Amino acid sequence: MSSPDVPAAPRQRGGRNLPAAIGVGVALGAAVVASLLFVKVLFVGVVLVAGGVAVWELSGALRKAGARVPLPPVMAGGLATLAATYVAGPEAIAVGAALTVLGTFVYRMPDGADGWVRDVSAGIFTFAYIPVLGSFVVLMVAEDDGPARIVTFVVVTIASDIFGYAAGYKLGKHPMAPTISPKKSWEGFGGSVVGCVLAGVACVVLLLDGPWWAGVVLGLAAVAMATLGDLSESMVKRDVGIKDMSDLLPGHGGLMDRLDSLLAVAPVCWLVLHFLVPVA
Repeated sequence: MSSPDVPAAPRQRGGRNLPAAIGVGVALGAAVVASLLFVKVLFVGVVLVAGGVAVWELSGALRKAGARVPLPPVMAGGLATLAATYVAGPEAIAVGAALTVLGTFVYRMPDGADGWVRDVSAGIFTFAYIPVLGSFVVLMVAEDDGPARIVTFVVVTIASDIFGYAAGYKLGKHPMAPTISPKKSWEGFGGSVVGCVLAGVACVVLLLDGPWWAGVVLGLAAVAMATLGDLSESMVKRDVGIKDMSDLLPGHGGLMDRLDSLLAVAPVCWLVLHFLVPVA
């Protein structure tokens, strides 16, 4: 007996709703571009919101593994560090880290010694992973040509994902780290290298008026760190037994699932651009 026609579900890849994922990705990109086009401080606000959500997601994930992140000092210290970095520069990262670590120690003490090291370590890990790495994004936008540097940073990182996915999907046969991320292949990594280098050269030359070879250095550094960031977050999720950090973003999982590569690339991107590409 034939069954009535049923509308086909949106095409999915890896269990994700691709139309929803594309829509959310476009919306996030539009928010970033809009904040950069008007006032740079608005972009800092976007970073603060993203950082706060990511800290909340990661603390929730670690709770599933039994670690209770002391959220108030980590959240307050992280957001204060991000904001202060825009005004005071790199020194604010060191000061913010020291005060947040001490605040985490003190905040957790009233709950007793049982699990103190575990919870404090989880709090420091969360602070280092998100606010500290994210502070380098703030350092980039604080430059006179900050918007161009942020666009370069984002485009190079996205190029790693797009070219890596395309090459891995078409050519991937040799797993890179099967016990951590089974879908990653060496062929996909090769695609990421090509994409990052091309994007790095194009952005450095066209947006920052820098030398082409600095774009090559940026691309190679970015692809290494983007891959490391992706694998690192996969390790966290495998350790705590979850697929996504949250279900906040349709088709994407959690915001942290989209920030893993960006957070890892931010420090090396700032470093390469700071020393090899003078502020225009």
